[in-house]
Amino acid sequence: MTEHLTTESFRGKIFDFSKGGDWKFLGKRPAFIDFYADWCMPCKMLSPVIDELAKEYAGKVDIFKIDTQAEQALAASFGIMSIPSLLFVPLEGDPKMVTGGRSKEELKGLFKDLLGVEI
Repeated sequence: MTEHLTTESFRGKIFDFSKGGDWKFLGKRPAFIDFYADWCMPCKMLSPVIDELAKEYAGKVDIFKIDTQAEQALAASFGIMSIPSLLFVPLEGDPKMVTGGRSKEELKGLFKDLLGVEI
């Protein structure tokens, strides 16, 4: 199941950027974050695919969504200029951002390549 993040919950579950410093992921599993907006048609098309992946990768990858309209400062902190923007957060190393819609198979490949997770 996907979980919607606010700036506050992002700071507690992903990274507390308010403290500054280098990236330090707070999660216990790799994470995938969909930056979206309700008015965005590619985001709407991607949403059911993300819901399917959330079920398939349950317990292996934490899947989150961030509404860029409601969380503008958080989106700006990642330099979101186009949506959907997809953030892949491995347990070790820096996160990687991918923009634009992707097929389910492409996302599975990115989960493997960027997060090191397969089902």
